[in-house]
Amino acid sequence: MELLKNLFEILEKSENHYKIQLASKEHPIFKAHFPNNELLPGFIQIDIIANVLNHKVSTIVKAKFLSVIKPNDIINYYVSNQNQSKYKIIIKNENNNKKISEIIYESK
Repeated sequence: MELLKNLFEILEKSENHYKIQLASKEHPIFKAHFPNNELLPGFIQIDIIANVLNHKVSTIVKAKFLSVIKPNDIINYYVSNQNQSKYKIIIKNENNNKKISEIIYESK
């Protein structure tokens, strides 16, 4: 996906955990959302993990965004399967281990 190109780097990965470093505020995603108050859009949080897991999201069952994600942030994605096509994602801030987002989606 062109939109995600150079947006993130995977620092660590295991079966159900991905530590990701985001790009600087110079990345086009941050330039568009929002100028002078850059943050990672919620739909891009979902697109990142779907891209990493090679999933095609068919339905977003739940999406709760609790805190903002800024350029250069390091975030942790914790992935659990609820069934063969349903996934629960918890995103936490690397610095304070605070939950940022909770997403449940179904994939094709």
